[in-house]
Amino acid sequence: MSERPLRLGAAIGAVLVLLAMPFYLDAFWLQTGLFAMSAAIGAIGLNLLTGATGQLSMGHAFFLAVGAYGYVYLASDPGPHVAGLGLPTPLSFVGAIVLAGVAGGLFSPIAGRLRGVYLGIASLALIFIGQHVLFNAEGVTGGFNGRDVPPLELAGFRFDDSPELVLFEVPLGALERLWFLAVLLLVPAAWIARGILRGRPGRAMNTIRDHETAAAVMGVPVARYRAGVFVLSSMYAGAAGALLALAFRRTVPDYFGMFLSLDYLAMIVIGGLGTAAGAVAGAVFVSVLPQLLTRFGDDLPLVAAPGSAGVSPAEAARILYGAAVVAVVLFLPGGLAGAWPRLRIAASRRRDARPLTRLEQEEQPT
Repeated sequence: MSERPLRLGAAIGAVLVLLAMPFYLDAFWLQTGLFAMSAAIGAIGLNLLTGATGQLSMGHAFFLAVGAYGYVYLASDPGPHVAGLGLPTPLSFVGAIVLAGVAGGLFSPIAGRLRGVYLGIASLALIFIGQHVLFNAEGVTGGFNGRDVPPLELAGFRFDDSPELVLFEVPLGALERLWFLAVLLLVPAAWIARGILRGRPGRAMNTIRDHETAAAVMGVPVARYRAGVFVLSSMYAGAAGALLALAFRRTVPDYFGMFLSLDYLAMIVIGGLGTAAGAVAGAVFVSVLPQLLTRFGDDLPLVAAPGSAGVSPAEAARILYGAAVVAVVLFLPGGLAGAWPRLRIAASRRRDARPLTRLEQEEQPT
């Protein structure tokens, strides 16, 4: 059996498993999974930019904030102290993605002309600008305390705890409903990115990353590709930010800071640069780890409750991120996504090197 049907079957099986999980997981694992899937969408976009095109971006958290607050502003009704447009929530969700793309488009002329660490430093300025706006534009963002997030409502179906919904004798609350939404967003996001990376645009992006001069000589519009990928990456981040806002149910400016951008860089390095599967694997690792340390920190050495003496779960998670990045660079250049092919090759070589049994020797042609 060829490898392509096997991969297709594995992908379909993985999607079916994801769709079945809400019927068996409790609230903690559902929320953790939501964070991981929303992070995976954002990490796929960053991997297109950094992993495939070689453009270092430190401002990814800014575009997540644009997506999150864009959805809240577009979907919320205006109040005495905050503004809002009161648009239908599906339109607001799409509008948040478009707003993030527009923000990326405004920055794309810079992204098209800078590369490497220079683009990283320039994009880092977006974090500081974004934090200033989030804290001071109180009419739009709610200021320091943030804003409540209106639940998504699609064709009369609310992604909220009400009205009550029971399926297969399992009550489906907000977390279960949002889980299905996250799967329906993650699957096409990964499929589109995989198609881009395996097609002509992906080959052009990889050429720009590896040999920029050669790409220009071959007729690849380098600046246009860099700007376009930056906009696409921003739209992925906007979708992740809007989904994250729905999962949190409240937007808080402190969350969308520099540490979030560093977390996303850790995701793509640990998972594997330049692949959609690597972005998903790295997002799961980086998102799930602090949740596990928070829940099981009492049973782990050196991990203490937040605010007490000792290493907090968030600090312990970042220490482990650093160790994982070093381990990946030293032992797994392809990241977590590249570990499986290496294991298959090693197993195949071991099988070929294994001495034949007597029965196998008799079956060999003379």
